[in-house]
Amino acid sequence: MIPHYVDIPSFELVVIGAGGDLATRKILPALFAHHVSGHLSPGARVIAVSRRPTEDPNGALLWERISPFVRHADAFEKFSSFYERISFVEADATEPQGAARIVAALDRDVKVRRVFYLATSPTIFGPVCAALSGAGGVHSNAAVVLEKPLGHDLESSRAINDVVGAVFAEDQIFRIDHYLGKETVQNLMVLRFANAIFERIWRADDIDHVQITAAETLGVGSRGHYYDRAGALRDMVQNHLLQLLCLVAMEPPSSLEPDAVRDEKLKVLRSLRPISGDDVESHTVRGRYEEGAIQGEVVLGYRDEQGVDPARDTETFVSIRAHVDNWRWSGVPFYLRTGKRLWERRTEIVIQFKRVPHNLFREGAGPQVGNRLVIRVQPDEGIELYMLTKIPGPGGMKHRRAPLNLSFASTFGEDLPDAYERLLMDLVRGKSTLFMRRDEVEAAWSWCEPILQGWATTGQAATPYAAGTRGPVGSADLVNEVGRVWNEDDE
Repeated sequence: MIPHYVDIPSFELVVIGAGGDLATRKILPALFAHHVSGHLSPGARVIAVSRRPTEDPNGALLWERISPFVRHADAFEKFSSFYERISFVEADATEPQGAARIVAALDRDVKVRRVFYLATSPTIFGPVCAALSGAGGVHSNAAVVLEKPLGHDLESSRAINDVVGAVFAEDQIFRIDHYLGKETVQNLMVLRFANAIFERIWRADDIDHVQITAAETLGVGSRGHYYDRAGALRDMVQNHLLQLLCLVAMEPPSSLEPDAVRDEKLKVLRSLRPISGDDVESHTVRGRYEEGAIQGEVVLGYRDEQGVDPARDTETFVSIRAHVDNWRWSGVPFYLRTGKRLWERRTEIVIQFKRVPHNLFREGAGPQVGNRLVIRVQPDEGIELYMLTKIPGPGGMKHRRAPLNLSFASTFGEDLPDAYERLLMDLVRGKSTLFMRRDEVEAAWSWCEPILQGWATTGQAATPYAAGTRGPVGSADLVNEVGRVWNEDDE
């Protein structure tokens, strides 16, 4: 069941770019879920800002757009009261006149929490912030939310942070990564630091390797123009996968205060072994999907997608062998993998423990493998611990691997909150633990940028793979060291 939020203050959430997919698919459905559950205070308001005029007197058009993405689709009777919370403003937020119209719709009481959610292209983050400040819309109780991508390299990321930082203080800037709002990801800290059984063995002495996978069956869809200039490394590794790696590898923070947690994540990013020059070819694999079949349906290859330039060698798949060079993780490889149009939708963290030092059982008794902890982030959130167990019955000590399964849905109920539901409420409460600090973002770019440069200088091309498969063959070769395989290849 959804947690009861008891300390949500009155707020006004200004969604700039309210006509876009992000608002329709994530922001407004998340707010509606809290409205249905009674979490929103009577004074909570939404100011939906769009350049296009909105003629929707009873909210029918808005409900039609957001209803496929809400968890409470059967709660239409509550939508009218939710719709009353929304004020629509037609304005170009980059222009002084548009910013003035937005500010005129806001509450003048500085005690009311004000959050500007920039659901727009990062190219206009600076102009929007400057215009809002010039119109008098930014005060000490205001915050701004920035969606990825924060630039396309380190220099452009710094430029965005500089222009936004000229208006908002660092503690007013919330750089969102929705992976950090997922229940399983948050539970990773509890799993590690509240359970002695894991805390004592979470190190190189006992762990053979770590796998982090974010596989999608979807293609680029309507994002072809953006994705063609980004690719899998910029779109997924620089943010989502590196954030997951940080939570796996970080040291215990001194507290759960935002900077205590983010300081430890930053140490991990700064401990990542650089991958550059010739190492890029031996430590990374690039791929690009071609025509294939997903769940029996034939799908286009990437170069035939709308908005894609066929001449560009954009990767839709990447796998990386990384190392965290510190005492805890010396010698433990971290395998990162993400891609589109793969065999299934799967995001997971796999902790592969080492084998027992001596095989007590005779050959042929069963597999001699180490324990494996699988943290399933999506679609079916939960945790599995794979152990070796004796097969019941006669026949000696034959054994096989079997899981202890903690399904979040069956344990805590089917109605698990969406990541944006958690993150939006942290925003209005001013809790920044699950958001990225500027130095984190820049440290991630500092590690990723040499890989991008290495691909360019070595001419490492994206290897074609058929849609519906597990990506390029080279990805299996990358992990196949001393008998290692990707998790699904060993199921």
